[in-house]
Amino acid sequence: MSAEFETDFWKDAKSRKVWDEIVPGEPRKTIPYLLTLEAIHAYCRSVGDLHPLYFDEAYAKASPYKGLIAPPAIHILLMFACTPADDWMRSPGTINAGQSWSYNIPARPGDTITLQARALDKFIKKDRLFAVHDNVFFNQHGQVICAGRGQTIRPV
Repeated sequence: MSAEFETDFWKDAKSRKVWDEIVPGEPRKTIPYLLTLEAIHAYCRSVGDLHPLYFDEAYAKASPYKGLIAPPAIHILLMFACTPADDWMRSPGTINAGQSWSYNIPARPGDTITLQARALDKFIKKDRLFAVHDNVFFNQHGQVICAGRGQTIRPV
């Protein structure tokens, strides 16, 4: 379990699973990720979200959350942090064709995040390769942080 993950998404492109290897219903291999305050801050700064709930301990403690939290969209970082280098969702050239997320509880610094994910379906439409997938993120207590379903257009 590492707080670091590779940010060169082209590095392992040749090892990624391709269209023919996506099996609907098959769980994807995932890895636990320790979410650090530093990772939350780096993510927030990269997207320009400087809300005090993510940075100011006193402010966050006085809020209904009773402490620092991660922004809901942290699942973007977690998607990459919780998947190994050969995961098909990491393929360069993937296009997001739509997604829907539900948020249950916030992720917090120090949470160990796990992901349950799978392809639900795959199909070809207008010569494009689509994959429908679902993803559920949990904290170390087994509580659902967020869950989403989406479609991606896969590279040829």
